[in-house]
Amino acid sequence: MIRLGTGRLDRIVAVGAHCDDIAIGAGGTLLALCLARPGTRVDALVLSGGGGEREQEEQAALAAFCPGADLRLTVLKLPDGRLPAHWEEAKAAVEELRERTEPDLILAPRTEDAHQDHHTLAKLMSTAFRDHLVLGYEIVKWDADLGRPVAYQPLSPEIAEEKVRLLQEHYPSQRHRPWYDREAFLGLARIRGIECHARYAEAFAVTKLTLDLGD
Repeated sequence: MIRLGTGRLDRIVAVGAHCDDIAIGAGGTLLALCLARPGTRVDALVLSGGGGEREQEEQAALAAFCPGADLRLTVLKLPDGRLPAHWEEAKAAVEELRERTEPDLILAPRTEDAHQDHHTLAKLMSTAFRDHLVLGYEIVKWDADLGRPVAYQPLSPEIAEEKVRLLQEHYPSQRHRPWYDREAFLGLARIRGIECHARYAEAFAVTKLTLDLGD
């Protein structure tokens, strides 16, 4: 497996269309990064779910997924499932985020995600953050839109298990969903781990990447 490293990651942006998107798609990566680098600044933006139970879940969950980090979370109240119709408000939120941060890494939905809210946010991120490393996370769901990822973050068994535990603990409003269970989360992580010669992993899409391989 070919490995490419980055410089020190002191500032991370993580965005989701819905509360729990970030944790499902990149919770293990956030755990690994924040445990390795205490004090990392994490600017998180979620476009829907604000003002109620979902926002409270997200606040507690991301605090747990970003231990020791300087976490700055914003949860808006745009309607779930209707983000394409609220493109102006979503664009304004992403542009405001861009104005106040200069991240080393961005975690966002994949542009190929079949869910209309995820796809809308992904497209906005690629235009607002043109010169940044954007890793597009994947979310298993009914649409069967999982693709062929090109980037992997290996996860230790401990991190993978902790991710699943935190998902179950902090999002009780989602436990009724037929796909929201330990088998689904660990199963996908195991498959992605096989693909990168690790026990578990999270996988990402990368739209564009500039290499610096020296002279």
